[in-house]
Amino acid sequence: MPPIPVVIVSGFLGSGKTTLLLRLLQEATRHNLQSAVLMNELGTIDVDGRLVNATMQERQIMEKLLDGCICCSKKSEVIGSMEKLLAQQPDVIFIELTGVANPEEVIDMLTEPQLKEKVRFHTILTTLDSYYYLEYTSIFEIDRHLVRTVKRQVEVADIIIVNKTEDMKEAHKSKLLKALHKQNERSPIIFTTYSEVDLSSVFEAITQLPKAGKYKKPLFNIVSPAQPHKHDQHPVHTETAEGSYSRVQTSTLPVHGAIQAKKLEKLLKTYHPYLLRAKGYLPITGKDGMYLMQYAAKRTEWEKIEDITDCYLVLIGIDLPVEEIHEKWHELFRETATQQ
Repeated sequence: MPPIPVVIVSGFLGSGKTTLLLRLLQEATRHNLQSAVLMNELGTIDVDGRLVNATMQERQIMEKLLDGCICCSKKSEVIGSMEKLLAQQPDVIFIELTGVANPEEVIDMLTEPQLKEKVRFHTILTTLDSYYYLEYTSIFEIDRHLVRTVKRQVEVADIIIVNKTEDMKEAHKSKLLKALHKQNERSPIIFTTYSEVDLSSVFEAITQLPKAGKYKKPLFNIVSPAQPHKHDQHPVHTETAEGSYSRVQTSTLPVHGAIQAKKLEKLLKTYHPYLLRAKGYLPITGKDGMYLMQYAAKRTEWEKIEDITDCYLVLIGIDLPVEEIHEKWHELFRETATQQ
């Protein structure tokens, strides 16, 4: 059996990776391709994976790696997940990375003896936030490795997808283009919203791959393997993150009832820039049902979700005052209770 093409979805926290993955799955179905997904999330509780699960078709399968970055996970876990997907003989595998992962390190994993004859790296799609990409260097000066990782996500991309451009000024676009071309002059840059892009070039390349025999020259630029790295040089993303030189951490907040949306948004903004991302499923006071809440770069989005009963909020940040946040979080519910 010929190697299965692997498409890597990269990009910083909250830049639109999962939305892009959903579009990739839709496009795969349109091309009559059986697709498989390996999804990696920093938190111990699944948020994005549940969203993807709800939209997957009969011929689509998924494996999840939670509570850490795939780059620092045990190789046996990654290889085991990939082998489970490969056992289903998909036509293409999509890997969605965490927002703080270097795609090159994942490509290295694909060359492990257990995988190198079974998979073939195809392309890297990198998403980014048009509002804050230029500010990452100053925002994340407390964690220089994080700055390097975000830049590397762009440098190795085969296609760069710039999201959240609806209110972009021409001057900002010009400045952003200049910066992106400086980091990656070979790859196309697409300005859009909600990862709405024409993916035909990606899938035409996949469908052109021979079903048997030797492969032709790669249709996309292949990134050279990354240099071997020490795990203490890459962010560790467990709940404790003890012993890591990076201070990226996650924390899960329990939900005790309906939340006042505006007060929650105000609370989250007070921890900028240390709070990089917040996402979860929450009930809102005065409204029926459950909502998917997503926060990144001081912006919050709410979307009503069906078939979700348990609720929680996952925070991702750098040097977060976790105990203080938990106390203020519980105070929100106490305030709501006294007003009812």
